[in-house]
Amino acid sequence: MATSVAAPQRVCLESALSDFGAHLRAQRRLSEHTVRAYLGDLRQLFDHAQARGVDSLDGIDLALLRGWLAVMGERRLSRATLARRGAATRTFFEWARRTGRVTEDPAARLVSARPDRTLPTVLSAEETASLLEAARSRVDDGDPVHLRDWAALEMLYATGVRVGELVGANLEDVDLDAHTLRVTGKGSRERVVPFGIPAARALRAWLDRGRPRLVGPRSGAALFLGRRGSRVDVRQVREVAHRVAAIAGVADLSPHALRHTAATHLLEGGSDLRTVQEVLGHSSLATTQRYTHVTAERLRASYTQAHPRA
Repeated sequence: MATSVAAPQRVCLESALSDFGAHLRAQRRLSEHTVRAYLGDLRQLFDHAQARGVDSLDGIDLALLRGWLAVMGERRLSRATLARRGAATRTFFEWARRTGRVTEDPAARLVSARPDRTLPTVLSAEETASLLEAARSRVDDGDPVHLRDWAALEMLYATGVRVGELVGANLEDVDLDAHTLRVTGKGSRERVVPFGIPAARALRAWLDRGRPRLVGPRSGAALFLGRRGSRVDVRQVREVAHRVAAIAGVADLSPHALRHTAATHLLEGGSDLRTVQEVLGHSSLATTQRYTHVTAERLRASYTQAHPRA
């Protein structure tokens, strides 16, 4: 009986989620990745509520929300995941109240974990060179995918772009003469980022010798392609980063770690925060300032190791 009663309510909840997703895309201009994450978080919340006999939005109160986040914490989810779920919940119920789907906002006083300030692995300049050399050496077997991998890793490090921005780039976004790449970042904001000669060399090799061999009916104007000719996806590039890191014998890393590495190396090389902010596409300078902590810690570690009276 409970299932038959709850089923129509679930349809209503899914309808609300569909409308909320449209709002996030059109009004908030969030990335598709963030939209999917928010909707997935909310579906888990609705499952939690229905398991406790609550099958309508108006039945969800602050105590239930706090209990749900507490359960998530017991599952040892990361602070970043818990923070995102809290943000998704607050954003959804604020929208639901404003659009008349609930009479009161139960998440208005909801406090969730703040994400950790720790950054992922940052490679040294020597480790980065080893990683990119390992990627370059794989192209000797003639596999066009290895040319793509080399170019993708070079571009991630050279530009500091997010992996989603790179895989979303098209052929017309590249200017090989000016050594620039145009990408669309968070909030659909476009920016143009520079890259150097090594990245240009790898990218030209991919465009001349790799991409033409993979082009198919589903290729369109995508800059980077998968083995079957469609646009490469984030998961494939992530797997490449893990694989090449293992070959190079450096710390395991994600594509996002190359973004952090690029930012750290720019600051260590003398770039100012505003320049790094523009390259990374951060809307707030405070986000970019996190990297000053990384460079300070690296300097402190180097000093401690090298100075006789440290």
